[in-house]
This record gives sequence, C-alpha cells and structure tokens, in this order.
Amino acid sequence: MSGLLIIGAGGHGKVLAETAEASGRWTCIAFLDDRHAELNGTLRWPVLGAPAEASRWLGEYDAAAIAVGHSATRLRLLELMRAQGFVVPAIVHPTAWVSSSARLGEGCVVFAQAVIQADAVLGRGVIVNTSASVDHDCRIGDGVHLCPGARLAGEVVVGAASWIGIGSSVIQQISMGAHVTIGAGAAVVDNIEDGCVAVGVPARIIKKQES
Repeated sequence: MSGLLIIGAGGHGKVLAETAEASGRWTCIAFLDDRHAELNGTLRWPVLGAPAEASRWLGEYDAAAIAVGHSATRLRLLELMRAQGFVVPAIVHPTAWVSSSARLGEGCVVFAQAVIQADAVLGRGVIVNTSASVDHDCRIGDGVHLCPGARLAGEVVVGAASWIGIGSSVIQQISMGAHVTIGAGAAVVDNIEDGCVAVGVPARIIKKQES
C-alpha cells in the first residue's frame, strides 16, 4: 500500500492531508498525534496513535509528513521519521507552480496557489503556505515558514527556522538571518540579523535576541 502518515492532526495537518490527497500520490493517509484518543473519529482520516509509535505502521505506510508549526520540533520529527525508515517527501499541491529548476528539500510542503520560481533552493522542512511566492534564486533555510500570502522577491536569503508572516513582502536581494520573525503585512527593505523580530511598513526591528 502507498500510505502517508502525517505527524500532527491540527489545522495545519488537515490542510497538509488535503494537499497530499490532491497530489494523487498516496492511496491511504492517516495521522499520528499525542492526542489520538480524543481525536480519532473526529477527522476524515484515522488518527492511529502517537508519533513515538510510528514504527508500528512502517510497511503499511511508507512515507511521513510533519504537520507541526514549531520549526525545531518539525525538524526533529523529520529526523525521527527518517531514522525509523520512512521516506519524508516534498509535497506540492497541484495548483502550485514550482519551477523545474527549483530545488525542494526533504519534507517541504507547498500549498495551493503558491509559486516557486527559477533556481530557488528550499531547505528541509520548509512550509510555503497558501498563495505565498518565492521568486528566482532565493535561498530558504531549513525549517522556514512562509505564511499565507508572503512574498519574496528575487535573490532573497532567509536563514533557518525563520517565520515570514502572513501577507508580508521582502524586496530583492535582502538577507535575513536565522530565527527571524517578520510580522503580518510587513515590508522588509533592509537586511535583518539573526534572532530579530521586525514589523511594520517599512519593517523595523522591535526585538533582538540576546547573544
């Protein structure tokens, strides 16, 4: 059986399940979640058990996807699934546009109406959410989340585990460090160092992680 296990049965997980269904790559989809006892029977898909028990279903399900918002947890679970023998594929909605020259890392998800342009490179466990866009030659680090409607112009660099808020925009050739948070609707016109939170139009840093 060509089965997909999704780790995390929250709202993000439901969107990921429907994206996987729309792709037509799997004949069977199920969830693993620590809340399985209360969730099983409440979704259109079965919630089989806890993520720690994933190996029980290896063989029946050959692939795994991680539907967890927290980047460090998402990457840790990605490694756990790989170590247990699951394939952790990139999953792309059929209405998304992904250039043939773009590269998607292990465990990336690209939701409906998103766009990834020429020679963009996305790391592992990246989320490109609904209608977000990544233009040519961007470099996106592991665990980054581009929220719905976020826009990156060409040659933007985004460091690992950064969060680009809903409806925000980043002009061309901007470089952002790791663990950066960009607020909803912000317009990023200057480079941003590691660990900063930036909001507004133009975006201004309001918080910086202490070294």
